[in-house]
Amino acid sequence: MYQSGQGNRARNRRLIGRGATVVALAIIAALQSWRGCSLEEIQRPPLPEGHYEVRRVVDGDTLLMQDRKRVRLMGVDTPETVKEDTPVQPWGPEATVFTREFVESGEVRLQFDRERLDRFGRYLAYVWVGDRMLNEELLRAGLARWEQGYHYSQSMKNRFRKAQREAQQAKRGIWSGRDR
Repeated sequence: MYQSGQGNRARNRRLIGRGATVVALAIIAALQSWRGCSLEEIQRPPLPEGHYEVRRVVDGDTLLMQDRKRVRLMGVDTPETVKEDTPVQPWGPEATVFTREFVESGEVRLQFDRERLDRFGRYLAYVWVGDRMLNEELLRAGLARWEQGYHYSQSMKNRFRKAQREAQQAKRGIWSGRDR
């Protein structure tokens, strides 16, 4: 069956348009992967800063909010207590109790920085109760380690480094030399 030149041109334009769309999506995915965020991050609506109710404390550095969104504390890492195929680590239970007591009022204020989601799809946030930041207080208590790898402000990195140094010098928690 013979098609007119005009019909072939229209079909070619459609194919080129589809191909360009696929290439554009591939480029976006590659750039986002290179930048350190996923397509899920692009598609997921951002969680606005503000006050939220805590449903439960998952472990020392992760909260489950009332709306079932998971929040991971930005810039800190507490010893594991619930990670699959990982034994409970020393000072992990203490970090979880500390976090539970810190947020016991149920309401926290979430503040975000440049990186919004981690590789597991959890929101990365600074968690405030009143004028105290949970992330910083865990470090100061010696129940967390400062994480440099996230993309967040240098002023917060300096603040966290200082809080960890304070715990190290006072030999608190994980810096005490004692395993729990």
